[in-house]
Amino acid sequence: MTNHNPRRNNSRSVAAVSLAALLALTATACGDGGTTGSGDEGSGKGEITFWDNNGGVRTAVWQEIIKDFESKNPDIKVKYVPVPSEDVQSKYDTAIAGGGLPDVGGVGAAYLANMVAQEALEPVGERIKTSSLNGKLVPVMVDSVKTAGGRGDELYSVPTSASNGTLYYRTDLFKAANLQPPTTWKLFYEAAEKLTDAKNNKFGYTIRGGPGSIAQALDAAYGQSGITEFWNGDRTTVNDPKNVAALEKYVGLYKRTTPAADVNNDFKKMVSQWDTGTIGMLSHNLGSYTDHVKALGEERFAGIPGPIGDNGVRVQVSNPVDGLGLFKGSKNKAAAWKFIEFAASHESNSKWNKSAGAMPANTEAAKDPWVNASEPTRLGAKTLTDGSTKLVQLPYYLPDWNKISKAENEPNFQKVLLGSMTSKDFLDTLAKQLNEAQAEWKEQSKK
Repeated sequence: MTNHNPRRNNSRSVAAVSLAALLALTATACGDGGTTGSGDEGSGKGEITFWDNNGGVRTAVWQEIIKDFESKNPDIKVKYVPVPSEDVQSKYDTAIAGGGLPDVGGVGAAYLANMVAQEALEPVGERIKTSSLNGKLVPVMVDSVKTAGGRGDELYSVPTSASNGTLYYRTDLFKAANLQPPTTWKLFYEAAEKLTDAKNNKFGYTIRGGPGSIAQALDAAYGQSGITEFWNGDRTTVNDPKNVAALEKYVGLYKRTTPAADVNNDFKKMVSQWDTGTIGMLSHNLGSYTDHVKALGEERFAGIPGPIGDNGVRVQVSNPVDGLGLFKGSKNKAAAWKFIEFAASHESNSKWNKSAGAMPANTEAAKDPWVNASEPTRLGAKTLTDGSTKLVQLPYYLPDWNKISKAENEPNFQKVLLGSMTSKDFLDTLAKQLNEAQAEWKEQSKK
């Protein structure tokens, strides 16, 4: 592993989603990504396999991009495999252990370090330097992916998009109840109470209790506590008493101002429930914006980038940058790289991000008119350019981050919601695991 300063990497800005970065016209080339050549480069023809890490949700746009690619590269066929986001890391881990990895796969920053540690991915920095993508990727998104990979300046994924946490609220329900928009945590809690009529299946909020719950819970904790650093030296701030108190207040909403079914809801169920019901507020990210427009129309809802704290500052946890990885075991890396290069190009990257409501990693795509005209990208830009937001950088660079945050603690968070575990015990357990993982990572970084 490359020797570098873990603290420096941990503090790098993940402001990849800022409008200024997105519109940067003078983007620099990506850094050194190591060598280009383990395994067989192949003929550049034939069939390659692509795993979509948000299968089912983004299938339609990927199928359109694949059709475009195959029409321009008739000698290459892409086998598309949709993998639900909640299953993707376990599917990758299983394939790494037993074989059957794809040639190309969607790789989120949250589990990138784990895959890098298992030597599953090919470094792509040198390939980018000699490709049409050279100088065409938003530099801070590149930095974010480098940091998440945990190996200094080596790049193990081509960034494609970024998103921001958003608090969506039903403007029609707020207006009928004579409520102000939930721009502060005080107004958020007031609205959650006032919009709830459980006997008539009306609730003020929907909480994420199923897969993917930890980042949302931490967002609520740090957002209320106002703590802006994930680490204090080599100890995490996760279980700071202020975060404990904030989480206790947040989980106190469960079943009182939220549906009981929330304990098992992943983002798809949560979003569907909000779009088709009478729930006042939903915390998700910009990626679900287009779903809300289809279900509700633009006039019945709005979104803000999280409530502002008592000190007048908005604090949010960082959202991982998504990207495309080239797998070391591929026997046709030449064809696989052609697909990655095409998917990250101006037209394809713009098409995908417009469909997803996310922010493009391609600097040319970031200048397309829809970026400024689109409400979700304006919201994402606002959260990082109005001076009121501080980002808490989650430690995606830890190889065990996704295991700790998902497999080991999502069940514990459900226990907190159900009342069989306290918020303090939950955060103390999480903190202990994170501190151990950080110490191990630092020790490995010295070798």
